[in-house]
Amino acid sequence: MAIASHMPPSLWADTAPVGSEYPMLQGAQRSDVVIIGGGFTGLSAALALAKRGISVTLLEAESVGWGASGRNGGQVIPGLKYDPDELITRYGEERGQRMIALSARNADVVFELIKQHNIDCDAQQRGWIQPAATHASLKAIESRARQWQSRGVDIVCLDQQQCAERLGTSEYLGGWVDPRAGGLNPLAYARGLAQAAHDSGATLHEHTRVTSMTRAEGRWRVMAEGGAEIQAERVLLCTNGYSDALQPKLASSLIAANSYQIATRPLTAEEGSHILPGGEVASDARKLLLYFRRDRAGRLLMGGRGSFNDPRKPSDFRHLENAIIKLYPQLKDVEIDFRWAGRIAITQDSLPHVHEPQQGLTVALGYNGRGVAMGTHLGKLIGEHLGEPTLKEVLPFPFTPIKPIPLHGLQRLYVETVVNYYRARDWLER
Repeated sequence: MAIASHMPPSLWADTAPVGSEYPMLQGAQRSDVVIIGGGFTGLSAALALAKRGISVTLLEAESVGWGASGRNGGQVIPGLKYDPDELITRYGEERGQRMIALSARNADVVFELIKQHNIDCDAQQRGWIQPAATHASLKAIESRARQWQSRGVDIVCLDQQQCAERLGTSEYLGGWVDPRAGGLNPLAYARGLAQAAHDSGATLHEHTRVTSMTRAEGRWRVMAEGGAEIQAERVLLCTNGYSDALQPKLASSLIAANSYQIATRPLTAEEGSHILPGGEVASDARKLLLYFRRDRAGRLLMGGRGSFNDPRKPSDFRHLENAIIKLYPQLKDVEIDFRWAGRIAITQDSLPHVHEPQQGLTVALGYNGRGVAMGTHLGKLIGEHLGEPTLKEVLPFPFTPIKPIPLHGLQRLYVETVVNYYRARDWLER
């Protein structure tokens, strides 16, 4: 039985092609691998496993792409939060180089999958601009650009005038352009990945909320609401910012922070001709960064961190409306057509985490705002690993124990305090 998808309101839900509907899990089933979570990581892993001819079943509590995978800014950015040289310093030459090499391909993997499976998601690989609003952040950006240039990436550095021409605003001191990046409709992409996985032989079930996982006699028994169950040799859990008590301590090992976004009505040629004319996506180098881009219809999208609480009224997005006016004063009276939010997973070390808390159970999450590219790539790699577990070297990150963040019960206060602190630092540095 299939249940109609009810996605939270957003620009993407309004504009994405209608996706296939997948039935609820019924009765008792068996599979080689069960994946819990229908976001980028789970869908990419399901596709990789199905391509290898392995029986894989994906269970999604809501609809495919319902979480942050269908509600993010649609920016496909390679790399990690740490620059290449810092990865070498932190993790040593061998591990650091592996993390650099694999994370450098994150965006390419996304666009390759889109091309290979003919996914209709308005994908455009036209680059990412990272501008700096302070001299300190400009210095950090220049170092970052040099590090990627030394590794063969065709980086373009921008002075203040060039940055203004590329962005359409004079609010930044300079920046750099990474040509590997781009943008897409993330919900359409998630639905396309789901269709590709299904067409390759994976079984998908929506509206199937898992209530328990138990292991006995070498197999996992995964129970869902309503009494349905499925048994499997291996389980992949990838619930990211929507993790709950299903796996002990997992939800307390990360901060589930809200990322708020707005989109204007389509801009006229006169209003938008100077705003990102090259079609790049952009996110700046503030502690509390702003990320912005245009969509196919010419809207301007603006995103950034918001309150820990889910937004309830238009005024909750006022800080983003003010950001548009600050960067583009000519748009001060332009109507906002869409307002939405989704939860990202922030880890204490700002890196994705891969866990194996029990035999046959793998957990992957924690993309710190870069989930489109990193979630897709890591899901693909984990799918390959689960298909042939001896190939652990394909994974860029070591298996680590699940470690709760100290005083995690105070995370709402913690997040609000950090947000206010970084907002103050950005203002003072400015």
